[in-house]
Amino acid sequence: MNPAVLPGDGIVMDDAEFDRWVRLLEQRTGVVVPHSRRQFLETNLRLRLAELKLVSLERYHDEWLVGPNGAREWAVLVDRLTIHETRFFRHTPSLALLREHILPAYMARTGGRQEFHAWSVGCATGEEAFSLAMVIDDYARRARPRFRFAVTGSDVSGPALKVAESAVYAVDREREIPAGYRDYSRAHGVDEFVIDAALRARTRFAQLNLLDIERQPMSGLELIYCQNVLIYFPRARREAFLDQLVKCLRPGGCLIIGPGEVTQWRNPQLERIDSRRALAFRRRGASGPIAEDSST
Repeated sequence: MNPAVLPGDGIVMDDAEFDRWVRLLEQRTGVVVPHSRRQFLETNLRLRLAELKLVSLERYHDEWLVGPNGAREWAVLVDRLTIHETRFFRHTPSLALLREHILPAYMARTGGRQEFHAWSVGCATGEEAFSLAMVIDDYARRARPRFRFAVTGSDVSGPALKVAESAVYAVDREREIPAGYRDYSRAHGVDEFVIDAALRARTRFAQLNLLDIERQPMSGLELIYCQNVLIYFPRARREAFLDQLVKCLRPGGCLIIGPGEVTQWRNPQLERIDSRRALAFRRRGASGPIAEDSST
């Protein structure tokens, strides 16, 4: 074994210790840390122990993660070990499918009489949820009748959600937003911008560990958007999560996931949406196909 010595006397992480922490994280969060990310795990544990002035992984586990501070400390550690890489309009083909096909099919099916409720799963600092809200609101402005909608973003990281709830971002991030949607942003000081208040009012955020997905209260959703989240979980757990998400959709509701995140997954309640560029499904029980035509 090749032990990695952490700062501080007596702090050593050998292969067995690494495997123990991998198991702990999988049990608590479902996330698997592969050996290729061992240095990432070790570095973040070193930094956290240094902050707490601890010299023992055992003491950190027994006093901070299992003791009375356990829930709070797990939240801190999970935030350190969760990847928050995201941006506005991250996967444009999926958002184009929403704008050009899913929303028109929703209007044809409902006439706008029921709220369009979308869920952004693993929304990190909120850019994905606000991107969905921009696309939906822009479409709703032109729809007759104009329909009501809401977007819920969820993530395991409390600090990331605080950024999302503030809706304030560095000004250089504004160029990620297509020009046609920039009326949803407002200057906020010199170096930041904030999402328009009316759009913020339609977008809410909630902390959710995907291991607790069976207990989440949402149902009757028109859209679930889950991209770049499943890659951190083993295949069997990815499919179990997706099966739970399907139960949250109303008939005719759609699920969009990241291309390549799952292969060979099937659910009898879903039909594949015919799209060359996005991976999306519709829950059965509503008439009329959703498909891209040859011009898109």
